Amino acid sequence: MSRISLSCGDNSIYKRVLKEKFTVTDDSTNAGRRRFLVGSTSAVGAAGVVGAAVPFIGSWSPSAKARAAGAPVRIDISRLQDGEMLGPIPAWRGRPIFVIKRSEEILSALNEDPGRLTDPNSEQLEQPDYAQNETRSRTPDVMVLVGLCPHLFCSPTPHIELKPEPFDTEWRGGFFCPCHGSRFDLAGRVYSGSPSSR
Repeated sequence: MSRISLSCGDNSIYKRVLKEKFTVTDDSTNAGRRRFLVGSTSAVGAAGVVGAAVPFIGSWSPSAKARAAGAPVRIDISRLQDGEMLGPIPAWRGRPIFVIKRSEEILSALNEDPGRLTDPNSEQLEQPDYAQNETRSRTPDVMVLVGLCPHLFCSPTPHIELKPEPFDTEWRGGFFCPCHGSRFDLAGRVYSGSPSSR
């Protein structure tokens, strides 16, 4: 098979015709059109950015349901008698809340045997400043705590009476988690030897 080479010769005629046909000589018309296209493209792009940013930024805010779930809860404890418990109250973030009005007898029992407790002075960092004391509360006679065992988040059973129990012959009141045997005193402090570490 042989090769055939075709040559068009001088391409200058085609180049000149193309240059004359596609060159705009009126720069003012071209500049106005460019400004219009740049402006309209910028406006459409800005509208698109705003349209995408509004729902994106809106998703950062918590919903009304989430705000309501985390809002403070007001509880009337005026009728609560010494040694009584109000709760569990499933009103705060869907967690059970225990409110106990502690009597003088309960308060004195909190200090009887601190050696049995893992953290008797509530020095672990998870406690707020006002709760780093032996009562773990702002006011000693009222205790408010989330009624979940930190071990596996079971709900402990309250045993408020200061009497021996089958699970602890030296029991001085508190909470017992029947799932794995964690024990807590009436300030929510964990007893040593419990599966729960805090």
